[in-house]
Amino acid sequence: MTGRPEKLFPLFAGLETLEGVGPKTAQNMAQLGIESPRDVLFSLPYAVVDRRRRDTIKGAELPSTLTVEVTVGTHRPARNRGGAYRIHVEDAQTDFQLVFFHARGDYLQKILPQGARRVVSGKLELFDGMAQMVHPDHIVPPEDASDLPEFEPVYHLTQGVTQKTAYKAAQSALARAPDLAEWADPAQVGQQNWPDWASAMRAAHHPKGADDVAPFAPARERLAYDELFAHQLTLALARQRERKARGVVSVGTGKLQSKILNSLPYRPTNAQSRAIDDITADMAADTRMNRLLQGDVGAGKTLVAFMALLVAVEAKGQGVMMAPTEILARQHLEGLRPLAEEAGVVLDILTGRDKGAERRAKLAALKRGDIHILVGTHAVFQDDVEFRDLRLAIVDEQHRFGVRQRMELSEKGQGADVLVMTATPIPRSLSLAQYGDMDVSVLDEKPPGRKPIKTAIVSTQRMDEVVAHLRRAIDEGRQCYWVCPLVDESEVSDLTAAQERFKRLRALLGDETVGLVHGQMPPADKDAAMAAFQNGQTKVLVATTVIEVGVNVPNATIMVIERAEIFGLAQLHQLRGRVGRGEAASTCLLMYQAPLSEGGRKRLEVLRETEDGFRIAETDLQMRGAGDLIGTAQSGLPKFRIADLERQAGLMAVAQSDARTLLAGDPKLTSDRGQAARVLLWLMKQDQAIRLISVG
Repeated sequence: MTGRPEKLFPLFAGLETLEGVGPKTAQNMAQLGIESPRDVLFSLPYAVVDRRRRDTIKGAELPSTLTVEVTVGTHRPARNRGGAYRIHVEDAQTDFQLVFFHARGDYLQKILPQGARRVVSGKLELFDGMAQMVHPDHIVPPEDASDLPEFEPVYHLTQGVTQKTAYKAAQSALARAPDLAEWADPAQVGQQNWPDWASAMRAAHHPKGADDVAPFAPARERLAYDELFAHQLTLALARQRERKARGVVSVGTGKLQSKILNSLPYRPTNAQSRAIDDITADMAADTRMNRLLQGDVGAGKTLVAFMALLVAVEAKGQGVMMAPTEILARQHLEGLRPLAEEAGVVLDILTGRDKGAERRAKLAALKRGDIHILVGTHAVFQDDVEFRDLRLAIVDEQHRFGVRQRMELSEKGQGADVLVMTATPIPRSLSLAQYGDMDVSVLDEKPPGRKPIKTAIVSTQRMDEVVAHLRRAIDEGRQCYWVCPLVDESEVSDLTAAQERFKRLRALLGDETVGLVHGQMPPADKDAAMAAFQNGQTKVLVATTVIEVGVNVPNATIMVIERAEIFGLAQLHQLRGRVGRGEAASTCLLMYQAPLSEGGRKRLEVLRETEDGFRIAETDLQMRGAGDLIGTAQSGLPKFRIADLERQAGLMAVAQSDARTLLAGDPKLTSDRGQAARVLLWLMKQDQAIRLISVG
């Protein structure tokens, strides 16, 4: 199938082909991202106005939108320009006023002549004891009133697009919605009592009450499912293509692994053991591993990663572990070094800093296979980096790493297995949306010996107490982080905030004691400031959020987060996880500026109550919505127009298993349902998937 199916052509025509849409309106709609009749269909109404006729407004609860037939009475023009022009009207049992501002009297005399009968519809409110309808939405003669829909859908608008225009455009787009063959699993459709696609579209644009615009209305749920199914089908196709690429079979002997397990002071948690088993099985299979290891702060990802690297080494191959920054790469090196020494394997690091002869020597050793495990930054991607036999690539901190980069990475080692690690607990619905092409292992228990972190919520007004608390901790030989707020998106003002705080703390605690690290510093200065804190030269590190991922200073036991109420929950949880890594009990102080909003208070309280990253992530998702949670722009998270990831998490899982099952039985999508699914992919503009099928 080379091009878009013909029956979809009308949906992808110009907007101006719709009734009531001229060039200007089309331009305005484009600002909402609506570029074709198809997009009009997928912009469902978000509310519904009940415009059923009543005999009288008497007994109605005000304010509310009412539709009633009236006899027009006297006009009382405004006394001054811009004042209220009032028209007295009577229905079957009582009277009220129609009110117009900036009104043209001659126009109102024409459409509402005294003594005439009219049907008026609009919001009725009580004002000084008098019922008033200000600027009615509709004023029509009784004989034309049948044109008013009983239930009027309400659409999201933009400058220059009225409800009337949006309604007309939607009706016109519906008229050309074709009947399409069923792509959803028939059992699912029957069980949920879902309408077919075209009927669902019609029902969604003709809601009969508030329930019909809720995510759980059958028509809405069906359309949300279609969106999620198309997305999961795309991911499943990418996954299928990955799987087709032959993997390398890496079977470990267990010799090096048992050395490590015997040397540990504790047993791995059940979650760690499960993850290690999953990975070992994947590496032994002849298809390529594509797995996500998702673990909360301090859940022991390093051990799992190292065991996986040992499988590669035991199988006479090499492994590489990649981190997004030099600081993190060096930290991985520090974390892995004692384990590598215990196992007797050669570990080295390669970053952009390696130059000249030293770099050449490392590259030669890699190519000979003398280096077993390499830790590095993206420098590992450069063309002159060659492995003797790369079996496993581990990528740390996934967000900045989409499907495309995963594919690139696996080209480096022909068929090398890929393990992605993220320390950000993501609710299941989102992890399916973002990593649906991967298999997921979750570390959801903490290894023994991690001490809980005490979290307190303090107002900025108690700054002096906080500083006194720091002074005591420093005297006891402890270290502290002090995180400054991101004031707004401009880094300049964040910087001033951090520099001001740095100056004040130095004045209070002594010059030698306080260090500063922020996003605008040259990398070398940043590393130097971090190093000074890591080796204990500075006792307090003032930082903007550059420290949220991975930094490990066991002696740091206090984390102060200033203006905590403006941070996201996940970010606060990540920052807090920087302390509590050593022997001593740790504290996290969330400082807020009064007054706290309801949402801000709730966020801080969740943190005070729990250290479970997954629970925090679920709360975050409910409070903020999916887009904000991962910053949709850079997350590779698709924009869904209908599906609501917060409230329809379950549907995402169904869509994923349906997509995988369909492809397992029909990998080229040639069956009837497969052909229908192809039409769905075109309808949903899933070009990537369409390319995968046409080449596949």
